[in-house]
Amino acid sequence: MVILGIDPAIRTTGYGVISADPTAGSGMAILDCGVIRNRPNLPHTECLRRLHGGISELISLYHPDCAVLEDPFVGRNAKTAIILGMARGGILTALADHAIPSYAYPPSVAKRAVTGSGGADKDRIAFLLAAEFKIEVQNIPLDSTDALALAMCHLQRLRFPSLCGTGKML
Repeated sequence: MVILGIDPAIRTTGYGVISADPTAGSGMAILDCGVIRNRPNLPHTECLRRLHGGISELISLYHPDCAVLEDPFVGRNAKTAIILGMARGGILTALADHAIPSYAYPPSVAKRAVTGSGGADKDRIAFLLAAEFKIEVQNIPLDSTDALALAMCHLQRLRFPSLCGTGKML
């Protein structure tokens, strides 16, 4: 099974692609991780086009069985929430275009699945991922750590649904 994790943002959307057998206790591999970057001066419409294209390209390369997005949290800044909603919409449209089932988890749940702490920072997640997969920590872009954590969280929930439940389907 291939799982695409996505940490949406209009300017820096992190992604992580893992491969694993959802019925086995081991054998997981990171296939790819990185960031879809949009320059600060790009109009939102161009950012959305690029996000849609970037996610579509990842789908074409890895043929994921499902995708997992960070569940948005509502902060005090309505403008930021609206912009994040636009980014999620562009990403979800790309996933829907390819009929990829999509799920969402709160950031704290995904971080807890990887580190044991829902408040872990990106550096801690990257350090643990590097140790687990025997890769250099500098090969894990910090903006992709939450995306990898989301993918791993979903895998854990597929393996142990009676203990963890499953994510919210989008």
